Parts: sequence; structure tokens; C-alpha cells
Amino acid sequence: MPSANAAHSLPIFDVESVTSPYLVRYDEFAAGSFAAPHSHRLGHLNYTACGTMSIDTAGQHLVAPPQYGVWIPPAQEHCCYVQHAAVYRSFYVQPALCDVLPQQACILRISPIGRSILADFAERQVQVPGSPQDLRLAQALVDQLCQARFEGSFLPSPSSAALAGVLDALRADPGSRRSVAEWARQAHMTERTLARHCQRELGMALGEWRQRLRHLCAVEALGQGRTVQEIAFDLGYSTASAFIAMFHRETGMTPEQFRRELVSDV
Repeated sequence: MPSANAAHSLPIFDVESVTSPYLVRYDEFAAGSFAAPHSHRLGHLNYTACGTMSIDTAGQHLVAPPQYGVWIPPAQEHCCYVQHAAVYRSFYVQPALCDVLPQQACILRISPIGRSILADFAERQVQVPGSPQDLRLAQALVDQLCQARFEGSFLPSPSSAALAGVLDALRADPGSRRSVAEWARQAHMTERTLARHCQRELGMALGEWRQRLRHLCAVEALGQGRTVQEIAFDLGYSTASAFIAMFHRETGMTPEQFRRELVSDV
């Protein structure tokens, strides 16, 4: 997280006097933008149609790529950061209507219906859903969030220094082709011990964490207009087809389909 005097400190959006059931916000954030710790009376979904967002709250570091959002319950303090330029959407819900939504901050996978509703509101510049039709759309979005799969973080952080060293090295070189055994030797532990650290601290195997990291890197690179072949090479894939297969498993679409959807959502 950048220092408080960084160039792209964001003003805190004031929703304290809002009385409508729902509120929608749209914005574009420059690379390096951040918001200092704050809270809102309303619960809200944070979603980037283009770009990746990181939010720190209640001891959690939540990273959400496009197609995922971060839900923050009412009155919970949080701060956020975007490393690269991002197209931002947020959906605020009155506290009395949040009982059906998660009671703790989490990552939510946003469904195609949910993304379409957010894109529709943005296209029509609807900030306060007031008509019967728009209120039904807002309620449908709440229903979609209730049904969404949620998890603590898309890219969990470690708690031990040993595992942190491995993950920091992977972040510095996401295209590294080192095997799990080689990473274990670098951390001066057995492969089995490394696997136990990963399951206990991350809730997943090192291979899955690395694939998620590569997915985040790929999303950022696609948003910057880089070619599929360039991205595949930089992320350590021997062929573009192997990268495309990984990306399809993660998102349900090819990189170019994903890029077109990002453009249509902006």
C-alpha cells in the first residue's frame, strides 16, 4: 500500500446521508490510486470492470481481478489500492437490507447477470435506482450476490516468513518454471513441509496459488493490449495454446473473448 502522501490519494465517497435502498457509483482510477482507511454506514460491493483491486480490512488482504468483487459489510473499516488503471463500479446497500448478504468481507465471483446489470446501470448512468424496473434490477443484483461463491481472498497471503519468501519470489517472477521441489529446497524445507505450509496458510496447493497469480498477471496484461503470445511467454508457458487452456479453465472464456468482454463492460 502506498504512503499517505502519494499522488493518487482518493477522496472518500460520502454516502452517510443516502436514504434510497441502493446506490450505484462509477469511477476510473489511475494507476497507484488508493483510499486511506475508512468505513461507510452502507454495505457495498467493490468491482472493477477493468483492472485488479486490493482491499485490506479486518486483518485480511483481499485481491479481486475482473469477474470478482469485494463485499464490505456495513460500517467495516477498509482501505483499497489499484496498482494499474481501473474502471470501478460500486453498489451500496442499506444496512437493513444486508442481512441476506455475507456478514464478513469476502471475495465474490460476479455472475454474467450481475456484470450485465452493473454495465446497464453504468451505460444509463443510473446512480439511484428509483423506477420500479431499476429497483427490480437492483434486487436481482442482490439475489445474484447471495447466490455467488465467496472466498476469503483470490490470492491469500502467507503467515510464515518461510512461505512469504517463496511467494515474494513468485510475484517477482510469475513466469518461473521452478518445480515445487525446487521451491522447497530454496526455502530449506522438504516438499511435504512446503505443501503443509501452503494448505495451512493459503488453503490451497502452491501450484494453484501460482496459477491464480498468473491469472491476475494475464488479466492486467490483456487490459494493457498485449498479445496472447507475449503474455504466454512472459508467464512461463511453452505455447500460447497452453496459456489459453489455463485462462479458459479460470474464466470460462478465451483471452480474446475476455478482452472483448472487458471492453464491452467499460
